[in-house]
Amino acid sequence: MEQYPRLEWGLGADLSAAWDVLGIGVVTVDDLIYVDHYPSPGSKMPIQVQRREGGGLTGTALVAASRLGPRCALAGVLGSDELSRFSLQELEREGVDCNPVLRRDGARPIHSLVIVDLSTGQRTIIYSIAGYTRLRREEITEELIADCRVLFVDHLAGEGGLRAVELARAQGIPVVADIEGEDRPGVSDLMRQVDHLIVGVDLAQRLTGENGPGDMVRALSEDGRACCVVTAGERGCWYSEGGRAVRHCPAFRVQVVDTTGCGDVFHGAYAACIAQGQSASTAVRLATAAAGIKATQPGGRAGIPDRATIDRFLKEHCT
Repeated sequence: MEQYPRLEWGLGADLSAAWDVLGIGVVTVDDLIYVDHYPSPGSKMPIQVQRREGGGLTGTALVAASRLGPRCALAGVLGSDELSRFSLQELEREGVDCNPVLRRDGARPIHSLVIVDLSTGQRTIIYSIAGYTRLRREEITEELIADCRVLFVDHLAGEGGLRAVELARAQGIPVVADIEGEDRPGVSDLMRQVDHLIVGVDLAQRLTGENGPGDMVRALSEDGRACCVVTAGERGCWYSEGGRAVRHCPAFRVQVVDTTGCGDVFHGAYAACIAQGQSASTAVRLATAAAGIKATQPGGRAGIPDRATIDRFLKEHCT
C-alpha cells in the first residue's frame, strides 16, 4: 500500500512570505438546524440540535488549511455588525490572520441557514447575500499577493479575485480555486488562469458536456494547469497532474453524520499541502482523508481534523 508522508516543508519553500495561504472569497455565518429527516411541504417538525458556526468556501478552507499548520490569512471586506464580528472572531481563533480584511459600512458576510437531515447526513443551504461586498480590483496590490506562497480564491471573489489571480501568475505563485458556479461575470477568465482547479462533478459535467469524471478531467486539464480535480462525494475524485494520465482516488468509507463543509475542507487541505511543497497526488489523498473525517462530525468546521488526526486516519486506512 502506498504510504503518504506527513506534511512537512518542501525543499525551496519561501519561508520569507508572511502567509503560506492567502484566501480571497466568501465567508459566511451558518445557523445549522438538525432535523430527523428533511421536512415535507406543509409539515411541522421539532429541531433536534441548533448551532451557529463560521462557514463559507474560502473561510472554511482557510480554517482547514490552518489546522494543518500553514500560516493563513483572509483578504476581504466586512463591516462592524454582529455577523462580521462573529466571522472575524472565529477565524482569528483558528489562527487565520484577518489584518488584510477591509472594514466598510454596510458590509457583512453571507448569512446561511443550513438544514441537516440526520437520517442521511445531507444538508440543504438557504442563504442571504444582502451586504456581501467584494474587494475591488484597485484594492488588490502586488505587495499583498507577493506576501503569500499560495493564493486561494473562489468563484464569488469577483473582480478583486481575478486581479489577485493575475498578479499571482505574474509572480509565479500557485493558485488553488474552488469554483461552484460558472455563470458569474469573470469566472470563465478566472478558471483559465487557475493552476490547481478543483470542481464538483455536476459543474464539471455542465462545463464539459462529458458524462464520465475521467473525461471531464481530461477536458478541463488545459495546457499549463498543474492539476485538475473533479470531486464526486462518496465516489471519490478523479484528477490529472499536468495533463497526464487521469487517476482515481477513492473516498474513504466513514459513517457520515453531516456533509456540511466537506468540499471546503477538501480545498483547504489541498491548498495546505501545495503550500508545504507536497505533490498534487499527495494533496488529493490527504484532502480526501480530511473531508472524510469532517463528514463524521456535525457542523461545517467543528469536525475539521488537524495534522495528527489525518496521520492516524491514513495509517489506519492505508495499511
